[in-house]
Amino acid sequence: MRIKDSEYLSFVDKALEFCKEVPRFFSRFSNKVFCNHQKIVLLVLKQKLRTTYRDLVEFLKTSDLAMYIGLKRIPHHTTLVKFAKQIKPKLLDFLLPFRKAKMVGVDATGFEIENLSTHYQMRTARSIYRRHIKLTVSADLDKQIILRQEIHKSPRHDTKDFIPSLKGIKTLFVCADKGYDSHKNHKFVIKKLKAKSLIKVRKNISTHYRSTLRRKIANNFDEKTYHQRSKAETIFSVIKRKYGSCLKARNFNTQKKEVLCKLIAYNIDRIINFYLLLKGFQHSRLKGSIFLF
Repeated sequence: MRIKDSEYLSFVDKALEFCKEVPRFFSRFSNKVFCNHQKIVLLVLKQKLRTTYRDLVEFLKTSDLAMYIGLKRIPHHTTLVKFAKQIKPKLLDFLLPFRKAKMVGVDATGFEIENLSTHYQMRTARSIYRRHIKLTVSADLDKQIILRQEIHKSPRHDTKDFIPSLKGIKTLFVCADKGYDSHKNHKFVIKKLKAKSLIKVRKNISTHYRSTLRRKIANNFDEKTYHQRSKAETIFSVIKRKYGSCLKARNFNTQKKEVLCKLIAYNIDRIINFYLLLKGFQHSRLKGSIFLF
């Protein structure tokens, strides 16, 4: 496979660009054979390919990507396994660098831990396991890019992760469903973020117990803008369809990093597609102007 023909070339290029904020080595005594940037790119590429560590190594042996990434030699699969256990989630979070958006949506979803799907277990009369990893994200609804994330074991109430998933975000609107409706959340959006709260107010709460703030939001609620929130569900659908809805890692520490790599892979693909779309739009406008003259 030639480099210029590789569909993964742009993906690797953008991943290496995101890795600039991560130190190349954890210690000055590291063996310097593979740097952190190279190993992170391989972990993210593994999610894009939806493959195992062993199969990823075999893929590298038959492609030119190893040379493009700058690998001196093909790493053994155990090298990547050990690195996945060693790296901290905070370092991977550097690869989700975006913090500004006009309209932000907050939503949550779950990733299965068992290899067998719930549907298969029901069809085969197996006992159903409800354990899963809960992911809460704040996303740019216009560009459909992940801004921040919170990953925890489930079950867990939605409101616990609302404020942490929005810290450091600059926006004008925050959209979320009724699960995030609370006086504390509305106040955080309005007072701290200086944004308009489009968190749906629950109707089954007695008017007597509603705060003045929530009552004011309910009376002046912008339904049309709020329904942009459904794009967050679209993001989850794409992530699970392209990168898998089931986690292969066996403990929470590595499961969290596996989810992070899925989010990074999604963001990279989304950015590449966005720039290709923008380039095509500009090219079409140029052709149109040439035709007019």
